Amino acid sequence: MKIFLYNPDDGISYNYIPHLWMFLLKALTPENHEVIIADRKVQNMNEKEISEYVVENGIGLVGIGAMTRMIGKAYKVADAVRERGISVVMGGPHVTVMPEEALKHADSVAIGEADNTWPQMVEDAKNGNLKKIYRNAGKNGKEEKPDLGSYPLIPWSELDIGGFNNIPKILRPMIKHFAKGWENFFLIPVETQRGCPYGCEFCTVTRFFGNSIRFRTNESVVQELLNLKSIVKEGRGRVGVLFVDDNFAINLKRTKSLLRDIIAANAQIFYFAQISINLLKDDELIDLLAESGCKWIFIGLESIDETNLKLVHKNQNKPKDYKRILEKLAQKDIYAIVSFIFGFDNDSPGIAERTFQQLKTWPPCLPVFGQLTPYPGTPLYDKLLFENRLERPVHWIEVQPFEMAHHPLRISPEIVHQELKKAWTFSYSSEMNYKSINCLSDRDIGYQLFHLIARVIFHGIYFPQKSSFKWIKVLFKNRKAFFKVGKSIYRKRIHSSKVSNGVRP
Repeated sequence: MKIFLYNPDDGISYNYIPHLWMFLLKALTPENHEVIIADRKVQNMNEKEISEYVVENGIGLVGIGAMTRMIGKAYKVADAVRERGISVVMGGPHVTVMPEEALKHADSVAIGEADNTWPQMVEDAKNGNLKKIYRNAGKNGKEEKPDLGSYPLIPWSELDIGGFNNIPKILRPMIKHFAKGWENFFLIPVETQRGCPYGCEFCTVTRFFGNSIRFRTNESVVQELLNLKSIVKEGRGRVGVLFVDDNFAINLKRTKSLLRDIIAANAQIFYFAQISINLLKDDELIDLLAESGCKWIFIGLESIDETNLKLVHKNQNKPKDYKRILEKLAQKDIYAIVSFIFGFDNDSPGIAERTFQQLKTWPPCLPVFGQLTPYPGTPLYDKLLFENRLERPVHWIEVQPFEMAHHPLRISPEIVHQELKKAWTFSYSSEMNYKSINCLSDRDIGYQLFHLIARVIFHGIYFPQKSSFKWIKVLFKNRKAFFKVGKSIYRKRIHSSKVSNGVRP
């Protein structure tokens, strides 16, 4: 049987975060089945084109996974495919908390992690007897989480990873000129653990993955990194890893053990990770992160207001620690991607300016801003529903970018939207980009170039840059910063040429 796995996007921006689940399910699919993978960000097909594709290619089963912000698109695709007589199964965090809603659009749904249930779903689909609901049930009937100790091998070197190239096409010629080899930069998703014990009020992670942590073996992770390094040796381009763990260092002892094993095996590779700010107080952890190849850390700071953090039970964040920890990361040449949420109950007009004033005192980092969104299945959603404060109770069906779904106590939804626009405008203006590069003038030139390119790409999260014209416009606005970096690269090349020719500089 031919199986088509599909992950929709939210229809908003170019911003691309690689999804692991399709490749994991492909590795878990029983033999004698062919699995075709398509990601909406990679293969830009609408629901009609997808339905035609599955019929023309003899697809027998379509699997769709989506987070809440993508589920409206997922339902449209599922409806179109089912109209053509093809069975559709769905899963993921949203489907897990809203199975009855999903079953209006799918023949079958997987509740929770599908590692153990997927092979049975495939066999039942082949035999024409799909059940409505599949769940991980243990002997006592309670949910049983998959054991990551026997994690499947994903053969990345044998797969087409072209869709993971995170360098926009319009930038590739320029990057090839200044930093040959980096014009093809593939960001590959890898996980080492699942689960989070924190239980922040607005987060869906604990509900889906549980509050106890399950780990892959160190050996399994190290071997996967070594396999990915072989892609670089084959000359296919540069490879980076996005550790998709919701909190990569949640167990410090285990994380340090893994990082030491990566270093010992010479498995270092350029990687991104998500880590809570409180865990980054550990100096030894930061040293090991730097030595093992970490270049980017995503940190959910959420707010500079401690009252807001307490309201949503994110007590592990202490705003007074932000600057000191970010400075320690910068000293090790680790970039920080810091996220903020606007629309908490203690927020008030002017939150963008207050946040930006703090940002200006920190080392150059990449801030991202979003509105507080009540996802179904979270304590936040239940609280707002009980208080009758949800203005759009099913906001996920028709996603409205950067718009609130409820009314905060001290600030209106309209003002939140204005504050978000100000924050994105402040943070990624050409003037701010130039100042950031100027602050990095004593760093490696490659570090400067990569940071500048990242800033231009991040600008597109809020201000979409899908057309060549818009890209050219953004590049032109940032010409001063690119000229500065280009000039430094040129000087370095002249210096290296003189040294290689025996000329004293």
